[in-house]
Amino acid sequence: LYRADLRGANLRGANLRGANLRGANLRGADLYGADLTEADLREADLSKADLRGADLCEADLREADLSKADLRGADLSEAILTGADLYGASLYGACLRWAILTGADLSGAYLYGANLYRADLRGANLSEANLTEATLTGTLLDPNKG
Repeated sequence: LYRADLRGANLRGANLRGANLRGANLRGADLYGADLTEADLREADLSKADLRGADLCEADLREADLSKADLRGADLSEAILTGADLYGASLYGACLRWAILTGADLSGAYLYGANLYRADLRGANLSEANLTEATLTGTLLDPNKG
């Protein structure tokens, strides 16, 4: 599925474990509850996609566009999100334990109640992000940044 055009596709509950979706266009796709464990989603367009409750453990999402995506309750444990665009994404209650978010754009993201235990947020843009009740224990942040 490398560079596949799956805009608006209904992939609800799909088993895409370990799939190569690098550069795929999944804009607005329904991936509710999908298994994307260890999937290669580098540079994929997942903007405005429904990823509620999706399993993205250890997925590679480097440089992926997840702007305005719905990731409520998604599991992104140990996912690589280096340079990813999560502008305005909803990550309410999402699990981002040990996730690598270096250089990611989380501006305006809704991270209410998200678990960011030991996540790497160095160089991430968190302007106007809502981190209310988020777990930030052991989270790596840039020193001297407010």
